[in-house]
Amino acid sequence: METKIKGKTIVLGNNIDTDQIYPGRFLALTDPKEIGSHCLCGVDENIASSFPKGGIVIAGRNFGCGSSREHAAIALINMGASAVIAESFARIFYRNAINLGLPVIVCKGISEAVKAGETVDIDMSTGKIVVEESGKELTSEKMGDQALMILEAGGIKPLMRKRFGKKEE
Repeated sequence: METKIKGKTIVLGNNIDTDQIYPGRFLALTDPKEIGSHCLCGVDENIASSFPKGGIVIAGRNFGCGSSREHAAIALINMGASAVIAESFARIFYRNAINLGLPVIVCKGISEAVKAGETVDIDMSTGKIVVEESGKELTSEKMGDQALMILEAGGIKPLMRKRFGKKEE
């Protein structure tokens, strides 16, 4: 995983729960592309179809609250999200996202600093976030070394395969 991420944004509100990110009625789906096509349809049915490739989701407080299912993070990845930046995250969602290789970044003030469609540059090594259009600079909370190591490997499973010398299944 690259420590620098750049992408166009969509902006969501507070308390976006896992059922809004990936509604339970789609849990039987197994095709990654189809899973991604339903991402965030609990917020707006059209988000996934218009989501920019490599886009960045910006949200307010408590993103990912609700269920402990990993499906929410899986859907975001398969929709094409390169990262999620929020004021705060539900703890289980945060950990699921890291374990699946999705960068989740805590940044106070992000939801007021960014407008939908703007381009954001993230430097995960320094925590610096820049909104290109306005030049606004914000600093995110520092991510722990273990979380960065998991993200750099592409998730917890690839990290463990590498660590124990196993080939991908």
